[in-house]
Amino acid sequence: MNLNLTRPICFFDLETTGINVAHDRIVEISVLKVFPNGKEEKHTWLVNPTIPIPAETTAVHGIKDEDVADKPTFKELAVEINNLIKDSDLAGYNSNRFDIPLLAEEMLRADVDFDMKNRHAVDVQTIFHKMEQRTLTAALKFYCNKSLEDAHSAEADTIATYEVLKAQLDRYEDLENNMKSLAEFSARKRFADFAGFIAFNKEGEEIFSFGKHKGKKVEDVLDNEPGYFGWIQNADFPLYTKKVLTAIKLRKLNTKLF
Repeated sequence: MNLNLTRPICFFDLETTGINVAHDRIVEISVLKVFPNGKEEKHTWLVNPTIPIPAETTAVHGIKDEDVADKPTFKELAVEINNLIKDSDLAGYNSNRFDIPLLAEEMLRADVDFDMKNRHAVDVQTIFHKMEQRTLTAALKFYCNKSLEDAHSAEADTIATYEVLKAQLDRYEDLENNMKSLAEFSARKRFADFAGFIAFNKEGEEIFSFGKHKGKKVEDVLDNEPGYFGWIQNADFPLYTKKVLTAIKLRKLNTKLF
């Protein structure tokens, strides 16, 4: 089954120096852009992370420091990559929890504004886990009867993710073939930030999802404990979380002024 698209969708996968969204860096990114007319466009970049790649991480994806020593940094690639994906919905495997948050951090470090407000995010892993509870390798075998060669290379994982989503649509009649529906189905809990520190309650209001103020409205906490904003801004939180918190604070201030 081909995807029912109203705008392009970019399947992407990252290989990184580790799994800490706030600190780790991209060492490889692959993007498969699929257009509503069925055209496909593929791009893969090796990236100099500017920090050492731990041996245990190299053991997973096979990328060593010397492999990326002469490659461009993400800051040098950010505008090109953003221009490729900014008109598109995004899709990946575990992308809502890892790839999109880390990509957002890299974009913000490169001074490129990154937002998902007007785009859908389809997480193929979440669809798979809700339906079958397996890994990407097992998903490709289960849905497509194919073996995943070169697992943990960004390009192979990206193409496998695209093939699995199409096969999922073939298999499950109750999955709607449109990106809004797939994004809603593949979403877990709704968060205002990518890393999950600020969530939405049933009324659609931002609440903290961690620490001593867990479950409390962000606006109420900022009113009652103004220093909490400064603590988060100076602490080890993702840049996107800080951006979201700043927007809430400014919105609250503007409401008071007008």
